[in-house]
Amino acid sequence: MRSVHRDILTLALPSVVTNITVPLLGLVDTAIVGHMGRTEYIGAIAIGTTIFNICYWIFAFLRMGTTGLVAQAHGARDIARVESVLRRSLQLSILFSILLILAQRFILWFAMWLMPAESEVAQFVSIYFSICIWGAPAMLTLFALNGWFIGCQDTRSPMMVAIVQNLLNIVLSLFLVCGLGWKMEGVATGTLTAQWAAMLLAVSLAFRKMRRLREEDKQMPDAQRNHAPVPLPLSVFFRVNRDIFLRTLCLVAVTVYFTSAGSQQGYLILGANALLRQFFIFYSYFTDGLANAAEALSGKHAGAGNRPQLIKTIRALFIQGFIVTAIFTAVYLLGGETILRLLTDRSEVVTTATPYLPWIVSIPFAALLAMIWDGVFIGLTWSREMLLSMFLAAVLFFALYLLSRDARGNHALWMAFVCYLFVRGAVQTWFVYNKTKPHEL
Repeated sequence: MRSVHRDILTLALPSVVTNITVPLLGLVDTAIVGHMGRTEYIGAIAIGTTIFNICYWIFAFLRMGTTGLVAQAHGARDIARVESVLRRSLQLSILFSILLILAQRFILWFAMWLMPAESEVAQFVSIYFSICIWGAPAMLTLFALNGWFIGCQDTRSPMMVAIVQNLLNIVLSLFLVCGLGWKMEGVATGTLTAQWAAMLLAVSLAFRKMRRLREEDKQMPDAQRNHAPVPLPLSVFFRVNRDIFLRTLCLVAVTVYFTSAGSQQGYLILGANALLRQFFIFYSYFTDGLANAAEALSGKHAGAGNRPQLIKTIRALFIQGFIVTAIFTAVYLLGGETILRLLTDRSEVVTTATPYLPWIVSIPFAALLAMIWDGVFIGLTWSREMLLSMFLAAVLFFALYLLSRDARGNHALWMAFVCYLFVRGAVQTWFVYNKTKPHEL
């Protein structure tokens, strides 16, 4: 069992580092424009990064779908399928990035309709968007490559790529803005260049990884080598990605509506909810690391047909997940208000947010099942079950909030969100116990 825990940590820790560095791209841009002398720049960056976050979030299936399929092929020692899944994922990433570029005017118009801004802010958003949209091929390609790396039991390469991307973004944006005097164009160009440089680095790492896998396959004893690789059916590839895409739409719907429902209650509630959600996001950085390890290891053991090792891995994942959850719960219980004061110096926002801290304390345990099972389900390519659990949880979220908002206000919103997290995991647990033998888990 000790080696299982070590395997999980080897994969999880680099993923945690990657998860923490990814949001820095938006923070770096915000920090730079915050010193450019006009508040309109800050608002423009906030809207611009939100547009791209939502656009790219929708295509998260390029990463998750690739991971599970590659992990199973890797576990089965089917190098041909490992390569073919990557090829098909890259083809999809190129196709969707072309569609995003072709639809850029509509995307910008629709985004500005959803998030109306003053004319100067809207002009700066347009400048930022029109430059950064050309990074879509690089970003979607990175999704596919990162999913492939994780499926190959490699989370260090995505970590290295993320760190290089952030460092380049900082250096280039500062040089273009502070050195050459560019404004919004400098920030956007720095971000765009960093995205393409990161993609090229990831491609080179993938070539090296693939070459190493081929060499290992040649050196493997004949008895262990997969002599009859079966091509991945296109129907399986598209089914898995379709289900994950629809699941992501449900996730986006809940997230966007949560923000919208808060904004309808006034700017103080909106600000308080934004701060409180940081508690969930920070917790998810660590549990997503475990989920990435779950994707890689569960897919590997499933592909190898090693059910006992799969069960040991799932048990170890929940043990580590429980430890992380207990730590976060204790920190939030004892220091929730202190964390709020670290996040903002606006006392009225802290005062508004404090009554909702009990919901925050309950989030880690409510979310634990869903966080771990998401990784396991991706590794096992149980995409339909992921979709159904997310859909049922999303329906419950909207029903609970709409039925109780008049009586409980913002408490109804947080109650619905906590229940949504718990139900996702509960439904997934039900699927596990109905697709497998309960005494084996």
